[in-house]
This record gives sequence, structure tokens and C-alpha cells, in this order.
Amino acid sequence: MRRAAIIRPRPPAEPGTPPPPLWRRLAWFLGLSLASAGAVAAVAYALRALPFMGAG
Repeated sequence: MRRAAIIRPRPPAEPGTPPPPLWRRLAWFLGLSLASAGAVAAVAYALRALPFMGAG
């Protein structure tokens, strides 16, 4: 049985369609920036803790 997709794909905008509102574009930028900074911080924290995992 196939599950329904949570996120449905949207077709590209038609030529001449105005861009989304500025607040929506800034929200996407902020969200992606925070997510990428969080991912980099998690990897950096894991790499920093790596030498201490084998010490004992």
C-alpha cells in the first residue's frame, strides 16, 4: 500500500507571475540559514567530541 505524500510538489510558476511576497522569501531564507547553521554546529560538536569518546 502506498502512503500519501506529506508535501505535494508544486509546478513551476508561469512566466510573468509575480514573485511571492517579501516576507515569505525572507522566512525561507531565515529558515534555511538556521537549519544549515544548526547542521554545521551539530557536526562540529560531534567532531570535537570524537577524541573523547575513546578515552577512558
